[in-house]
This record gives sequence, C-alpha cells and structure tokens, in this order.
Amino acid sequence: MLPLWLAVVAVSALATPAPGAGGQRRGAVKAWADAPNVVLVVSDSFDGRLTFYPGSQVVKLPFINFMKAQGTSFLNAYTNSPICCPSRAAMWSGLFTHLTESWNNFKGLDPNYTTWMDVMEKHGYRTQKFGKLDYISGHHSISNRVEAWTRDVAFLLRQEGRPMVNLVPKKTKVRVMEGDWKNTDRAVNWLRKEAINYTQPFVLYLGLNLPHPYPSPSSGENFGSSTFHTSLYWLKKVSYDAIKIPKWSPLSEMHPIDYYSSYTKNCTGKFTEKEIKDIRAFYYAMCAETDAMLGEIILALHQLDLLQKTIVIYTSDHGELAMEHRQFYKMSMYEASAHVPLLIMGPGIKTNLQVSNVVSLVDIYPTMLDIAGIPLPQNLSGYSLLPLSSEMFKNERKFKNLHPPWILSEFHGCNVNASAYMLRTNQWKYIAYSDGASVLPQLFDLSSDPDELTNIATKFPEVTASLDQKLRSIINYPKVSASVHRYNKEQFIKWKQSIGQNYSNVIANLRWHQDWLKEPWKYENAIDQWLKIHSDP
Repeated sequence: MLPLWLAVVAVSALATPAPGAGGQRRGAVKAWADAPNVVLVVSDSFDGRLTFYPGSQVVKLPFINFMKAQGTSFLNAYTNSPICCPSRAAMWSGLFTHLTESWNNFKGLDPNYTTWMDVMEKHGYRTQKFGKLDYISGHHSISNRVEAWTRDVAFLLRQEGRPMVNLVPKKTKVRVMEGDWKNTDRAVNWLRKEAINYTQPFVLYLGLNLPHPYPSPSSGENFGSSTFHTSLYWLKKVSYDAIKIPKWSPLSEMHPIDYYSSYTKNCTGKFTEKEIKDIRAFYYAMCAETDAMLGEIILALHQLDLLQKTIVIYTSDHGELAMEHRQFYKMSMYEASAHVPLLIMGPGIKTNLQVSNVVSLVDIYPTMLDIAGIPLPQNLSGYSLLPLSSEMFKNERKFKNLHPPWILSEFHGCNVNASAYMLRTNQWKYIAYSDGASVLPQLFDLSSDPDELTNIATKFPEVTASLDQKLRSIINYPKVSASVHRYNKEQFIKWKQSIGQNYSNVIANLRWHQDWLKEPWKYENAIDQWLKIHSDP
C-alpha cells in the first residue's frame, strides 16, 4: 500500500481547469474541451456522518479526508432506500424506489434496464465495472425474500444472528476483506493496462462489500450477516476512547416499528457496554479498511497522471446502525442507516467545499450524464449535483433551486413490518408508515436532536401535517403500501406453490429457524390466516 504523502503530492501538483458552461433545470449540459474520465467508488453500509466532524474523529480515514480537502463534500446525502438492492437500483436508474418497484433485496431492476453507464457508453465513453453491483432482480437468499414477503404476518421471529465481533488472529493482516481487495486490484490493473491507453474518456465503477458486516454461519444454513470482523492493524486506526455509546432505550419506550426491527435483528437481549463499544470499534475499523481501498484507486490515478483529468466520486448504498437505536444493520430511516457519504473531486469541482443541501443517490444518474455533457432525460427523480459542486457555476443563488429542498427515502423490505417513507428537509425528518394512519409517524428536529431520541410528531401537529401533505404530493404512499401488500402476498403464494410438499421443511429452516422450530404449526397457521385476508389495508 502506498503512503499518504504520495496522495498529497498528487493534489498539490494538480491544476483544476473549470469547464465551459450552459444551464438547464436538473442539469447543466456543458461543452467540455476534453470530457473528463469518471471513477465511481461505491461501498456498502458506510455511515455518511463519518465523513465530517465529529464522526471523522473516531477513526482515521486519510483518503476520505483527502477527497474532502480537494473536492466537495455533501453533508446531507441520503439513500433512497436503506437496503442494498433497492438503493442501488435507485442509483443506477435515477428513479425513486416506488417508480422502479424495487421492493426488497430480491426485486431490483430488469437485467436489460438502461443505466447511466449504458448511456455514457453510447455517447463515446469506455466503460468498466468491478465488484458489487447488486441492482438487478433475482439475487439474495430465499430467506431474505420470504422474510420480506411475510412481514405483515402476525408473528415475531428473530431473523438475524446476534451481532458480534471477530478478530483476525494475525495482528498485522491488512487485507481482511480479500474479495474487495481483489476487485480493487482488478480496477487498478485495468487503469494501468487499459484505461491509460484510451483516446476516449472512460468511466470506471468499483463496488465494495465493506464495511458491511460479515456472514455468521453459526446462525444456520441461511445465515445473515451479523459479524463485525477486522484485524488489529485496522483497529489501531480507531480512537476507542472517542467511541460514543448510544442511548439504550427500554423496549417499552420504543416506537412499535423499532421494537419489531430490534427483535427481528436479535438485539432485544442484554448487551454489555463493552460489547456495544466493541461492535462500534470493529465497524469503524472496517470503515478504515474501506478508505484504504478508495486510496488505492486515487493513488493509481495519480501515478498514471490521470487524476487531473478524472472526476472521482465516493458514496455508499446506505449506512450501518452499529447498535444505535438498539439495532445493527440498516433497514431504518435513522441517520446511521439512511445517511450516506458523498464526495466529489476532480477538474472543475470546487475544493474544500461542504454543501449542506439535502441530496440523495438518485442524483448520481443525472450527475454522471451532466459530467459527460449528455442531455438529461426529463423523467428522472434526481438532479445533477454539478450546480452545487462545480466551479462553472459562479452564481450559486441562481442555481440553488435546481435541486429541491427535500429528499425522499422509502423502505419495503425485511426486518421492518410496515413500509416506511422519509421526507428529509433542511431542519426536519418526517417518517410516515404504511397508510399514514395505522402506525404513528415520527418527526425529528435534527438541528436540536441529531441523535433522533425524541419523536415530536404530536408536539408539533402543524409541522407534522404540513410535512405529511408535502410527502403525499411527492408520493401517494398509502397507495404504494397497498401495492407492496399485494406484491408480497402474490409472490409468497407463487413461491409456496413452487416448493410443493417440501414447503413446511423449507420455511422452518430459514434464518428464523431458531424460533420457528419451537412451534412450527403456530407460525404456519399465522401465515395461513394472513393468506385468507384478501382485502388490503
């Protein structure tokens, strides 16, 4: 691994010519003298708050800090669905989740869907992608699908292994997540052997699995991923004393959706303060390893003299709760789960700029096309980020309305027993569930309550009503919830019929097997009752 000083040398030697400009709503179609290359690195489960103070004080992230200094950081960037496949489907399509109907980790985009990369290729870009993509339908385990389809069933079952830590025996081991390192090496080799010879601009995508928790085989054949796994090499990058222990709310005080999620994620039991702190420390160490992979790409671009003509973007599909709100994993609208990193640097991008505007992953699609000077389709849910980050836009006030002052995130998958819809504005976070009536909403003032500990929806009814009205103007969420209800039931029935006589055995041995096998008939009967109800809520 090359030292950080090389990266510093790289940037100090760069010139950042600003491209020429024109402008239009949702994006500015430009005539670049030389179209820039683009590199997009997307990790998994990276808490966006770690990319700015105070999160950055907990763990050393030199290459993320490098991108902050040499580019633009978006302080309020969000996923459009806090789970892998639906989030990535939004990023690759530029469309909100309810428009692509990416309802769960099994239901994403059609394999033939035209992504921003396809469009860039048609306009002359050389394209390459390595690593985790995960935006196409048909992946993930049977357990993951069945749990999502049956979340309306009147039972409560642990679906995940208990979160735990695991330390690599070899103290000096650097390459812990070998699969990610292998893909990083492949991307670097492609830059060295192929991209360097191109006369056309290129776009490179690298998808990383880290810092997603590792699989936990001890939980059974259809295991989840509840093991935070690292080495002492990376743990030394973490300031253990700076780790904040989140408030551990009594189960009786939890919002009903949070209680369901905490239970299914196997987090309702007792955890010592050391257990919680260790889980968070190991997670931060995994983030440090992720940062190093990003660094390998940046250093390769510098060594090949490509950095000064390449725009580099780093983001993640969602965050990681890491024991906040009595949960780990994602599938939540809380900041740790929904807030993602988003950093951009390269020619024409403003340096050392922090943008507070709320943005989201659907903005990647129009930004990519905007960088390439490709006219933007009018049906996109996202908006180009260049008006907020590019030096070509000298009058920020003129362009501040190119992106609306809100973002939408929604979730319809497993570990949560109601569809969730988040409207995030500069001050407020409003979360509505299901039809907006059967489950109480949540409202947080993030300016005074950044840890989201106090739901003030009933305290400020006028604000709640106004935000709900705005949310309904963007998405008819009761109607969407009803569609998800129908989809879940239809898919479950098809799956049950395809299993035939083996149904009882298969469903009993999914990730929830530890609870299910104690009273299998009880849970099968609950499913039968659910299937008999034909009317949607």
